[in-house]
Amino acid sequence: MRILICNDDGIEAPGLARLVNAASDLSDDVWVVAPEGKRTAAGSSLTIARPLTMRRVGPNWYSCSGTPADCVVSAMAWLFADAMKPDLVLSGVNDGRNVAEDLAYSGTLGIAREASFWGVPAIGFSRVKNPDFTDADDGWLGALIASLWHSRADWVAEGHWLSVNLPAALPAEIRQPAIGRDKIARSAQIVESGGDRTVITVPRGRAHASEPGDENEAIDAGFVGINRLNWFGETRLDEGLLDGIQRNEAS
Repeated sequence: MRILICNDDGIEAPGLARLVNAASDLSDDVWVVAPEGKRTAAGSSLTIARPLTMRRVGPNWYSCSGTPADCVVSAMAWLFADAMKPDLVLSGVNDGRNVAEDLAYSGTLGIAREASFWGVPAIGFSRVKNPDFTDADDGWLGALIASLWHSRADWVAEGHWLSVNLPAALPAEIRQPAIGRDKIARSAQIVESGGDRTVITVPRGRAHASEPGDENEAIDAGFVGINRLNWFGETRLDEGLLDGIQRNEAS
């Protein structure tokens, strides 16, 4: 099987190397396309009608000048244009958890979302900062990837992907937590101000808010959190509301 691995922390990120090591237990046909530098919170942004620079940095390893989602597009549309497409796309391992509103902001999950547009099963992996690494972690993660791959008939669905949050210590039991609320980018700091020009920065960090049963609680309690996500969710409007809007428009 062919596996494509991308990330948002950059081609030299330790988490990327760990994920490659883990995936290598499942396949010897592993490919990497990752941003040339850190691209945190890039979401599913794409670079359209502007040049992308692809650089081969090793056997089956390429860096991309664009966004995390660009890495998937460049792989599918260029690298594998005349070759077998990947059977599985993995992203991460992200340096930090991806919870709550991160599901929309995260470049790690933007990769998995983009893979779903190409009809390829995808899993985004994230782990708390400063985890308790051991020599056995990569093997355990490889076994988890293999188990998810072999059970794909039970979770793969059109337009869906998996988000996996790893706790500080592995191995760990698995939970399916609720999606919580833990907003990043809640404040701005003024760096420079003068006349009509103000320079601000939005600092890193979050409140680490948590409610019973949500992702933060599960991760902090030492569990692996797995959630199946999709891009086409909607809440249908009441037909009566639409009729009312149309009547008001006509009056």
